[in-house]
This record gives sequence, C-alpha cells and structure tokens, in this order.
Amino acid sequence: MDKTLILLAQEVRGRTLRQLDGLTDEMARFAAPGLDNSILWHAGHALVVVEHLAIVPATDQPAALPDGWDAKFGWDSRPATVTEWPPLAAVAAALHEQLHRLTSVLTALTPQQLEWVVHPPRTLRFSILHGLHDEAIHQGEMWLLRKMYAKRQAAANGTGA
Repeated sequence: MDKTLILLAQEVRGRTLRQLDGLTDEMARFAAPGLDNSILWHAGHALVVVEHLAIVPATDQPAALPDGWDAKFGWDSRPATVTEWPPLAAVAAALHEQLHRLTSVLTALTPQQLEWVVHPPRTLRFSILHGLHDEAIHQGEMWLLRKMYAKRQAAANGTGA
C-alpha cells in the first residue's frame, strides 16, 4: 500500500470539494467572458480524468461515470455546445463517491502493480499521479472563476470589490 498516493488523493480531492462549497448552480455554471469552461465543467473534468487515469487502469474495469458525462466533461468535450448540465450537487456527490473508490483501489495496490506499464512508457503510479496533478491544476482555474464571479456580482451590485 502506498500511503503517499492515498494522502495525495485525499488532499487533492478535498481541495476540489472545498472549491464547490457554498456555490449555487448559477455560480457553478459561470464561465468568464471569452471562455467556455465553468467551475462545474472543471469539477466534472477532474472526475473524468481521475476515473480514466487512475481507477480504470488500476482496476481494468470500465469507467463508472453517469451516462453522457464523458461527452460533457472529457478531453474532447465542448462545453459551449452542452445544453443540459447535471446539478452541482450531483457532480459533488460523484466526486465524493469516487474518492472512496479511489482510496479503496489505492489501498489494495501492491508496489509491483504500481510499476505496471499502462500507457507506454508510463506506469500506473505515473498515471495516477498525472490524474491527481491535472485535478489540482483545475482547482486553480475554479478558484479564479470564483473570484471573477464575485467581482462581477459586486460590480453589478455597485459595491465594487
């Protein structure tokens, strides 16, 4: 068992979930002018990336994502063309559930399994780290979108910020 990977997964996902705390669906769907990706998209994208880069290669099982979420949140998604988004609460619940699955999977992996080459020349350990690193990067974008939304609201209310 690699306790470092478990700690990293808990830390990264915990920070992602904190970015969602206190948001309404409207706030979560806010995209900055000239951009298409919202906080909701970044959260859903983190879910999809960790599923495909960590859980799928570690378990050799198909992705356990709700129907249509790969298209909405995946690498080739086009957020500007999505007409129906899941509620923020559904994405947050899926992130929580995935963390439990991920930590269970990580707990069961042996050091030898972590060295399996899953995406040549990359090992399973690298793939898991890459997925969690990608999620951490998206947290920064979520944080910035929260700030931009608050600034926009303050300007609309005439309170500045």
